[in-house]
Amino acid sequence: MSQFFENARSIFEAAESASRAGQAASDLTILIGTEGGIQMVADSDWPLDRLLAHRGAQMAYRVGERNGTVRLDGRSGWQTCRLETAPRAREALWGPRAVPAPAG
Repeated sequence: MSQFFENARSIFEAAESASRAGQAASDLTILIGTEGGIQMVADSDWPLDRLLAHRGAQMAYRVGERNGTVRLDGRSGWQTCRLETAPRAREALWGPRAVPAPAG
């Protein structure tokens, strides 16, 4: 497996693990340079291809969670990937997550 896809798998697994522990993943973009340096950018709305060019990175990954679905998008040159969990599939694997009742 290429380093690009191996990184995507590792980042996605970490985000899933955090989500199962009840820690919602905020939107985070991870850039990896040609020499392996890592930059993390919170809440960036730039397209991944533009971030790659602007920051001179080799690989870019954006990970986050919305409505119980963990999602990762990745880009390196012409390669792209998307990994995503569906809330129902996650619930079948890990069981329902306790959600506190609304106050009031």
